[in-house]
Amino acid sequence: MNEHRLRRPADLDRTVLAELARGECRVVLDPGLVAELVAGRSSTLADLDGDRPVYGVNTGMGAMAGVRLDAAARARQQNTLMTGRAVGSAPWLRRDQARALLAVRLRTLLHPTAGVSPELCQRLVDLLDADVVPAVPARGGGAAGEIIPLAHAGAVLLGTGQVLDAAGGAADAGPALTAAGLGPRSFGAKEGVAFLEGVPGLTGLAILAGRAAHLLVKQVVVAAAAAHTVVRAGRDPLHPALADSDELRQVLAALRELQAPGPVAALQAPVSFRVTAPAVAVAMRMADALDAAVERALDAVTDSPAHLDGRFVGTAGFAGTDLAAAAGALTTALAHLAEIGTARLHRLLDASITGLPRQLSDSPGLHAGMVTVHKRAVGVVHRLRRFTLPALGGAIETSLGQEDVQSFGFEAAECLGEALTGLRDVLACELLALHQASLLGAPVTGLTEIAAVLPPGTGDRPFGRDLDRIIELLDNGWARTAW
Repeated sequence: MNEHRLRRPADLDRTVLAELARGECRVVLDPGLVAELVAGRSSTLADLDGDRPVYGVNTGMGAMAGVRLDAAARARQQNTLMTGRAVGSAPWLRRDQARALLAVRLRTLLHPTAGVSPELCQRLVDLLDADVVPAVPARGGGAAGEIIPLAHAGAVLLGTGQVLDAAGGAADAGPALTAAGLGPRSFGAKEGVAFLEGVPGLTGLAILAGRAAHLLVKQVVVAAAAAHTVVRAGRDPLHPALADSDELRQVLAALRELQAPGPVAALQAPVSFRVTAPAVAVAMRMADALDAAVERALDAVTDSPAHLDGRFVGTAGFAGTDLAAAAGALTTALAHLAEIGTARLHRLLDASITGLPRQLSDSPGLHAGMVTVHKRAVGVVHRLRRFTLPALGGAIETSLGQEDVQSFGFEAAECLGEALTGLRDVLACELLALHQASLLGAPVTGLTEIAAVLPPGTGDRPFGRDLDRIIELLDNGWARTAW
């Protein structure tokens, strides 16, 4: 397993965070970085010494910010911040998603404005090393920021929360910590409120979704090129002079390179083939925009109150507006690609433009061929329309006296996840039809790995099993380096 030594927070970049989320690497805190954390923690504690009110440290939270806490209450508060806010339930984040949350939380706690101890940062490293993964609710986080899901993660450190078991369900954290050789750990002064601030969950989810989107875009282009050949579409829409951006230039070049030569069926290519490249270019641009929003989130001051210039400053670090907006734009772009893919698939069934048997059936009338596979794709696209509404809207007062504005980041991430899953499903349907077309005589190239996971023959069978195999192949990175 790869090991990354962290000498500065920026060493925990998007690539390393994704590897951590998937359990493909481990990280080590460099002694120099630990020394910086010690110095920052000492400065924070020194500036906490005194009678100045500091939000969430010697005062209550939210509408209770005017309530000053005595010494006994302050000693307990950083832990109780987790207990009373862990109000979520299943469905839980997937294992890689919850690990991504922990990994990004580590990155943001390394920021000097957080002022937390190196021991807290090391405990997050320990949890990742031991694969002790918090059970974090994927829904029901109606608050400014991520205090509900983060409280569930923080409660695991205390030993009072829940972790994901091997089946993806929730189990008590205490025994899991003991089995990993880790005991419960309390939060020190200001560490609890620091743990609850920011948007590490949405940031981690965006990292995983962005990587998946970049891969899917490559896969769509490979399938679209093969489909272009099968329907005998003209190459006019692929002319390099049509590129209005670097992204479109890349896509057009890839489609020209991947498409096999052959006859042309009609003067103009079907509309779905003409608009594929621009739609792919938009999706690429939106995926890049999500990556850029992630970079801003990783570098931003997300703590509130943040320790700045000897003061504790209230911030908007809990606002996931940037990430939620970028996720929403990418969701729409991917859903549009699924719509276009379904249209391309419909053209593949048309014998008048492919010259192949109707519906790609080896025995028209007796066998349905790919027509029902197309119906599955249509059903997926119809469902996706539910997830393209923006998640930013809907601020609702929730704190009885303190104004709340929510960006509903987890909802934005869930919609993006549905778009990724839906596009992958539609793409699998198109690839199955292309495989069938190749068996029926179409000059399709580049589908060797697809053919290898499918049973022989062109007759009707339970094609859902074939689609499951293709989806697994897509998940595992098929065509990652095709262009």
